[in-house]
Amino acid sequence: MQSKPAGEDVGLEGLVPFWEGLRKERMFFTYARCQSCGLLYCPRYFTGAQLSELYANLAPNMDIVPSAAIAATQRGYWSAVADSVVPGGYMEIGPDVGHIVTPAAASGKFGHAWLFEPNRAVHDVLARSAGTLSHTISAAMDDFSDVPDGTISLAVMIHVLDHITEPLAILRQIRTKLKPGGRILIVTHNEKSLLRTVMGRTFPPFCLQHPELYNPETMTKVLTTAGYSGVEVQRSVNHFPISFLAQQAGQTVGLDLSRLPLPDMAVGLKLGNMLTTAQP
Repeated sequence: MQSKPAGEDVGLEGLVPFWEGLRKERMFFTYARCQSCGLLYCPRYFTGAQLSELYANLAPNMDIVPSAAIAATQRGYWSAVADSVVPGGYMEIGPDVGHIVTPAAASGKFGHAWLFEPNRAVHDVLARSAGTLSHTISAAMDDFSDVPDGTISLAVMIHVLDHITEPLAILRQIRTKLKPGGRILIVTHNEKSLLRTVMGRTFPPFCLQHPELYNPETMTKVLTTAGYSGVEVQRSVNHFPISFLAQQAGQTVGLDLSRLPLPDMAVGLKLGNMLTTAQP
């Protein structure tokens, strides 16, 4: 899958305007499929230094969508595992402003939360989301050495894994932190979903922030390779305002519907995302 022009044919300065938010124009690095494992990935991508600079001042995740809709979506993610979580520590990579941290902290199941968020601009909001739960916030995304091994009962990655250039290394680190009976919860886009088939190259997950994209088979493969078992993949529900959905649909066919008086009521749909759980 390739944008026109392809991201690798544009200099860094030309890519910056396409880094953040959802735009009518599409630009991303060309995706290829690994002939060995089937993963959809970008053979050419940003350097580590470039990524650090780009992420440093990123706006809160999905800032274009009302916070109430985001909160409803994330509550659904928490509900999918809440009843089966055993007591222990909580760990989240890329928690953004802490939509899942809040119900996790209120559950009383966790003694400490380890939160790894590269966007320092949201750290204060994230701390408030943790409430009275003891917590540690770090801007690191690839070093979890401060987390004691075998103590985490739930590790969470919501739309994070497809942003990471070395997913196996990260997943293996997290596995060592999980306690017996602990679980990892991962939400990613599904690059083999019906929505992706319909939208083609306008599928929003085809973007500069995603060096790879997953489907149920490749997600199972990467977790199994990283040493996990009991992998379960299911379609996840997202809540979006009707106006947002209509505008995105209009962009797919080349129509600008942003000025139409469309309702902002949010609806829950299984649109192109998947929720995966696994055990160490």
